[in-house]
Amino acid sequence: MKQLEGKVAVVTGAGQGVGRGIARALAAAGARVVLAGRTLEKCEKVLAEIEAEGGSGLALACNVAEREECEALIGRTVAVFGRLDVLVNNAHTSRPMVGVEDTRDKDLALAFQGFHGGFHCMRAAFPHLKAAKGRVINLGSVAGIRGDAGFGAYAAAKEAVRGLSRVAAREWGVHGITVNVICPFSESPGVEYMIDTQPGFIDELTEQTSMKRLGNSREDVGATVVFLCGPGGSYITGQTINVDGGIWIAP
Repeated sequence: MKQLEGKVAVVTGAGQGVGRGIARALAAAGARVVLAGRTLEKCEKVLAEIEAEGGSGLALACNVAEREECEALIGRTVAVFGRLDVLVNNAHTSRPMVGVEDTRDKDLALAFQGFHGGFHCMRAAFPHLKAAKGRVINLGSVAGIRGDAGFGAYAAAKEAVRGLSRVAAREWGVHGITVNVICPFSESPGVEYMIDTQPGFIDELTEQTSMKRLGNSREDVGATVVFLCGPGGSYITGQTINVDGGIWIAP
């Protein structure tokens, strides 16, 4: 029996990049995965990949910037599958490489859409996670931990995610719910954008890792999510786990 057999997981931003890798890893571990994203066609494509590998799930359109859509995502998941065990808040967007002095209100609003979406999904999912003694995985960023130049709005939003996660872990532990943060450095559309627009930037970051390579969204990041959602992760909560090849060595 696979370690997540019978579990139901929601992954936001699942149509590409890190979300795609996480969704595929969860499905391979036996979970039925609800793939949510702004572009339904992308999620349907990932669902087809999962089904081709023997997994199952559901693709749904969801713009996490809208509270009602977050609530509808959770409601639809429970209506179809009867339960919710895992919530992975991955969806985010931002405008990178903008100095603090040039950051505008619209940049902050854009970067914090993912934070608000994660919050709304967590709140809507709480009663179902409580019933299942479920798991929440929120995606942070090493850019926030390190304070990387050019990522002011993004780093602020991702550090807000970590703060919310710590509080939720403290409050929800009594219900058997674990809440953790993963900060990845892996292949993603954002990384591809930086490769195209900032020559040498990703190569420089990769050289700073201990492993000297860019992570794989499924085999590295997704595998960590599966562990946290499985039996081995049942007593881990309120933690930030950097899946970044050693680009940040925590004190």
